[in-house]
Amino acid sequence: MGEFITFLGNNLADFWTYTGFANATVGHIVMILVGLVFIYLAVAKEFEPMLLIPIGFGMLIGNIPFNMEAGLKVGIYEEGSVLNILYQGVTSGWYPPLIFLGIGAMTDFSALISNPKLMLVGAAAQFGIFGAYMIALALGFDPMQAGAIGIIGGADGPTAIFLSSKLAPNLMGAIAVSAYSYMALVPVIQPPIMRLLTNKQERLIRMKPPRAVSHTEKVMFPIIGLLLTTFLVPSGLPLLGMLFFGNLLKESGVTRRLANTASGPLIDTITILLGLTVGASTQASEFLTWDSILIFFLGAISFVIATASGVIFVKIFNLFLKKGNKINPLIGNSGVSAVPDSARISQTVGLEYDPTNYLLMHAMGPNVAGVIGSAVAAGILLGFLL
Repeated sequence: MGEFITFLGNNLADFWTYTGFANATVGHIVMILVGLVFIYLAVAKEFEPMLLIPIGFGMLIGNIPFNMEAGLKVGIYEEGSVLNILYQGVTSGWYPPLIFLGIGAMTDFSALISNPKLMLVGAAAQFGIFGAYMIALALGFDPMQAGAIGIIGGADGPTAIFLSSKLAPNLMGAIAVSAYSYMALVPVIQPPIMRLLTNKQERLIRMKPPRAVSHTEKVMFPIIGLLLTTFLVPSGLPLLGMLFFGNLLKESGVTRRLANTASGPLIDTITILLGLTVGASTQASEFLTWDSILIFFLGAISFVIATASGVIFVKIFNLFLKKGNKINPLIGNSGVSAVPDSARISQTVGLEYDPTNYLLMHAMGPNVAGVIGSAVAAGILLGFLL
């Protein structure tokens, strides 16, 4: 009987060493709490729920403590584990182009086509990327790490993941979570900056209704857009190629099934896998570092610079435009490529000062231009850093 009790005790002791309770650290608890905050923001505040719920739950999965020496092959960084295999879509950089395919298939570029000068607003907002890049260099990050961090300013999660997988794989988890976090916080970050940088007269500017765009123009846009952008920045081909291909599927009018698949089941599936594995990659032992804290700080700065750059550019641009053709500076914030949230913020803030001035249709121009601009910026960074 005594031997049985000893045997049972030894088995229970061994079992205890495999449990999460025995292997938990403060870091695991911290990251689980962060994951719960993400889920709360998604459910209670409806901040980017399609992104924050997969990422938040991924954080819970990635921070369940286990005995690393047991060879269980359940962790995302253990070669051969299911999570590790799914994570290869992130580390190899093939989830982001598929996301761009879906974005292209669901995006209407009419607002940009009807008023091409709005492309400049989208380009101006990319100063957030290069501003954060220079600040990251000043803080001691090497050029490749700084380039990967700077892309957060584009407010484009897939682009941030794609670029960081090439330039700084060790920082990819922090960069991806930072990018998606600030994308979700667009309604909180942008309005105070927009109000600060504009006066009442500027906020009341009414823009001409966009002209009607023909079917031919819509079909030609992705073809011309692909040739112009990729001849200029060939390194952006994986993202830009898929973006414009998806848009051609939509606008051609003869591939509706393919466009519906790309903009529906395909992008939903990839979003689930991307969000879950990015969240799981925030394993406390790999994620809780001083560099991660700095990346979150730089991410906030890059968002502020991007928003301010777009608004200030419109104010300067208006100096050269005739009366009646001026642009409302409140759409300058939409140059960041958080589609369509930043465009909605333009509309919301504009309606506060004039309930009859609808800016959404105008803000979508620089908003979709920002998607193109962030991909071009990523291509530029890849071109001179790799």
